[in-house]
Amino acid sequence: MQDREALKAQVKKLNQQATALKMDLHDLSEDLPIGWEKILEVAQKAYDAHAALAQARRALEDEKERQP
Repeated sequence: MQDREALKAQVKKLNQQATALKMDLHDLSEDLPIGWEKILEVAQKAYDAHAALAQARRALEDEKERQP
């Protein structure tokens, strides 16, 4: 059960990070062309955060399937 709770906490944390980076990307897009140099950096961070979130969600689902 501890693993499931740890995974839930991790998913929550990663979701918050991914949401913040999504908003950073959105804010950057609204200010274009100012800050265009940051597009790849911000986009990569957002991509990495969402990839980590997806992986954590899969791990949580796998854990739920193993536990009754």
